[in-house]
Amino acid sequence: MLAWLKEQPLARLPGAVQWSLLLLVSALLVALLEWAHLPAALLLGALLAGILHETAGGHVRVPALPFWFSQAVIGCLIARVFNPHILRTFAGRWPLFVTIMLAVIVSSCALGWLLSRLRLFPETTAIWGLLPGAASVMMLMADEFGADGRLVAFIQYLRVVFVAIAASVIARLGFHAAGHAAAVVWFPAVHWTAFGETLALVLVSLVLGRKLRIPGGSILVPLALGIAVTMTGAFTIELPPWFLALSYALLGWTIGLRFNRDILLHAARTLPQTILAILLLLAFCGGLAVVLVQTAGIDPLTAYLATNPGGMDSVAIIAASSHVDMPFVMSMQASRFLIVLLIGPALSRWVARSFLPAPRPRPH
Repeated sequence: MLAWLKEQPLARLPGAVQWSLLLLVSALLVALLEWAHLPAALLLGALLAGILHETAGGHVRVPALPFWFSQAVIGCLIARVFNPHILRTFAGRWPLFVTIMLAVIVSSCALGWLLSRLRLFPETTAIWGLLPGAASVMMLMADEFGADGRLVAFIQYLRVVFVAIAASVIARLGFHAAGHAAAVVWFPAVHWTAFGETLALVLVSLVLGRKLRIPGGSILVPLALGIAVTMTGAFTIELPPWFLALSYALLGWTIGLRFNRDILLHAARTLPQTILAILLLLAFCGGLAVVLVQTAGIDPLTAYLATNPGGMDSVAIIAASSHVDMPFVMSMQASRFLIVLLIGPALSRWVARSFLPAPRPRPH
């Protein structure tokens, strides 16, 4: 690992060659993850390829606009599963749902506080890293509120990897709803009018998100507008598989290419403690999933994805590639995400002011 970081074999190659290598390595990793039947293989393969590329001395970057565009597409992906059935489901069992959501948030904050208290991560970085929400949004908000967004991304997406592996294991063991996810048809017939309306929704959302300066607006605004469109039946959100695949890859590359040598060296020093915290959090959320299975009759894989602390955007991708009750999963994830957005900044400031020692310089 250290030798790889020092040699920087890609540093002198031109940009076009670097992009070609990034595409090739991404394709190989995605194929490997698909062969292993891991959910969200496109996202994780692109993310891992981006990390390898950056640590090998690569210097290509995904421009900001395509990154924002990919986030907006994920917002639409989440929005299109919302329907009146979600509201009825939540209204009928809201005390149970709210209790589980708060339990996940409290346990995440407690573990984040412990990592920060042990000075394994600077300032409130660990708290933002373990807060459940859309991983990309948590990273952006962490930057805005004084934490290290790169280390937050490391914790968030390391957790995504563990969530995807656990989901795959649960599905492989047969603990899921009857049936199997259908094979993906990458180039189906497209309803071009609906696709054009969806693109217009994405572009309008991006303009509004930037104008209004909403933290995480590139995913929150299309999510809100998409839910309004879906619930009112104004039009159908059309997202062809090839279009989603491009968005997953852009999101994965953007995150992976942020991991420079300093971040990875710092992360490597704290990797055992971070993995332990993630495993404890996943075990706790697994217990909450068991509660849902026993009390609400939810199938285990659906319950696991609904309660797990993976980012909402990543869980949406995993759920879309699994045979689960996606409206139920996303109702739980989206509700918890909104709570985190409301209390996250105030909570991190309160913890930093009340419990944490004086901050030390963060890595550059």
